[in-house]
Amino acid sequence: MARSILAVDVGNARIKIGRFAPEHVAGLPEPEQTLSLCGREPELDQLAAWLAAAGDSPGCHWWIASVNRPATTRLVDWVRQHRPDDPLTLLSAGDLPLAVDVRRPDMVGVDRLLDAVAANRLRSPGRPAVVVDLGTAITVDLVSAAGVFCGGAILPGIEMSARAMHEFTDLLPLIEMSELDQPPPALGTATVPAMRSGLYWLAVGAVRELTARLSSDSKGPPEIFLTGGAGPAMAEAIGGAARLVPHLTLAGIALAAKHAD
Repeated sequence: MARSILAVDVGNARIKIGRFAPEHVAGLPEPEQTLSLCGREPELDQLAAWLAAAGDSPGCHWWIASVNRPATTRLVDWVRQHRPDDPLTLLSAGDLPLAVDVRRPDMVGVDRLLDAVAANRLRSPGRPAVVVDLGTAITVDLVSAAGVFCGGAILPGIEMSARAMHEFTDLLPLIEMSELDQPPPALGTATVPAMRSGLYWLAVGAVRELTARLSSDSKGPPEIFLTGGAGPAMAEAIGGAARLVPHLTLAGIALAAKHAD
């Protein structure tokens, strides 16, 4: 029996894990189960319990994509100690089924490249795509009509901007902005609602402007794919052209794993 694919996206704020069946499927693979852990101090006992509850015979092959080296070190040490029979692969740019047209592909965050791998499975043939990942940082990247990752922009995430507003002022409070289901009203009638409005609509405006500028030389409008914690609210604000894909990065990891096999 083939091992399940355990796709692990180690971000700065969260570690997201998805279990995928090893078989190849048409379209974008979907995780059978998912788990999210804190990226700063991951409680790996939760991971052990999750694996036990899911049933993991004959074991898993761990495919790890990381932009957080300390958290990855802790996770890899845990896997090697508690699950020594499980194969483990740390993904890099050279492992991915993706053409990359930037000066240093090895210096691009692997999560951005994996999002592009998944977007290539979703986009219509001959159409470019803009991929927006709303994590600790927001990335807005262009995938050409030929499926090539062309680069893009990186800007502070909404929660990061909220923390900066608090730390660099005397009176503005620290507010929670990590998960957004609905856009806040533009008109804030008190300090906290006004902060929520400014932080959120600043990000919306940046994504809209960057999407337009990145695709200005493309033939035809791009398809837009959104992922990340603020994805639901952002997709609603951008409108019908945007498609929300909650597990885009995990799906990219699963596609890279299947390509390697």
